[in-house]
Amino acid sequence: MFAFMVAFRNWAGNQTGSPSEVRTPANTGDVADAVRDAAASGRRIKMVGTGHSFTGIALTDGIMLRPDRLRRIREVGPDRVTVEAGCPLSDFNAELERRGLALANMGDIMVQTVSGAVQTGTHGTGRDAGGLADQVLALELVLADGSVVTCSADRDPDLFDAARVGLGALGIVTAITFRVEPSFLLHADERPATLTALLHGLDTLTEGNEHFEFYWFPHTEGCQVKRNNRTPGPARPLGPLRDLFNGEFLQNTVFGAICATGAWIPATVKPFNRVSAAALGVNVYSDASYKVFTSSRRVRFLEQEYAIPREHLAEALHRIRETVDSSRWRIGFPVEVRVSPADDAWLSTAYGRRTAYIAAHTFHRTPNPEYFAALEEILTWYGGRPHWGKLHTRDAGYLRTVYPRFDDFRALRDRLDPGRLFTNDYLDRILGTAASGQ
Repeated sequence: MFAFMVAFRNWAGNQTGSPSEVRTPANTGDVADAVRDAAASGRRIKMVGTGHSFTGIALTDGIMLRPDRLRRIREVGPDRVTVEAGCPLSDFNAELERRGLALANMGDIMVQTVSGAVQTGTHGTGRDAGGLADQVLALELVLADGSVVTCSADRDPDLFDAARVGLGALGIVTAITFRVEPSFLLHADERPATLTALLHGLDTLTEGNEHFEFYWFPHTEGCQVKRNNRTPGPARPLGPLRDLFNGEFLQNTVFGAICATGAWIPATVKPFNRVSAAALGVNVYSDASYKVFTSSRRVRFLEQEYAIPREHLAEALHRIRETVDSSRWRIGFPVEVRVSPADDAWLSTAYGRRTAYIAAHTFHRTPNPEYFAALEEILTWYGGRPHWGKLHTRDAGYLRTVYPRFDDFRALRDRLDPGRLFTNDYLDRILGTAASGQ
């Protein structure tokens, strides 16, 4: 196992840390040794993924584990695959495709490690299929005493339901068993619409499509709607030139230039939004599921996302539009809207309720705390739950009011990690330092 010292910086550049030591374990035993070493030396320990969280969830001043060598596929079955924690979702999906398998649903980013994505509650959009944690069948964890446990719905079910979205607070995940299915094609239909029309037709759109989402360009009526539904085929992917033009040139090169110009000359933001909304086109194609679910995002941004009860989505969006229209802000990034069925992982943002997600973004060079604060005030009015890996200001006092199993999670944390080996400043804020929240 290699050991070295280096500062940590996340993808967006808004979180940095200086661990006392960085290790790259090659197996679960190395992770257990590192946990015992941290405990013996009075240091804290965390495993980091690819740094795609906007919060400080992975920071530590003690031992930081980089899972670059924990990326093997351990076991493959017809309906389940066990993969090590550090495997990037991009590699995992390519390996599943090679074996004729697929995940039922995904988020739109594939650079995350499987563990980082699951532990922070990464989700996509789906009428019937939930987020990544809802597709987990078993977890292998190293606990604070250095022991290795495997939990599932049949084996220590409370730990399983807590640790699926465990925030790295209960132990270090070293392997995950996912439920998989035969690979399938998705028919993608992407086209422009107006926000007013979408607000009047949300029920039809969310119930009539397996995967539905849309992006709204603030200061305009313009939206881009995405409908993804399974198809028997044949595959009709975008041609390589069309894919390069849409995905790389328009969504990254051109959009990045627009954001940079807006940062330099703020008065251009609203006109650019209007031009972008007016230029939205139609894309219809069919391809392997993970290629439709995901996209490349190279323009760096900051993000806040809240999960609210699905029945309040239209009203919340109406209030957000009114707030943006009455402000002097210049918001260059679209607002993203997705949906999810209820699930049963204790700290999943979709726990126990049909959920809608509203995500706000700003260019990384032009943060707008007032914008995020205003939307946060609206969304918490509906009992909103913040995405664990995205910016928010909530603490344990608020979070225990919106998560029915929140105190159960903290009690389990007290039992498994009484010395707070796996904590950091972010976890202390959102979970408290004890089960009482103090």
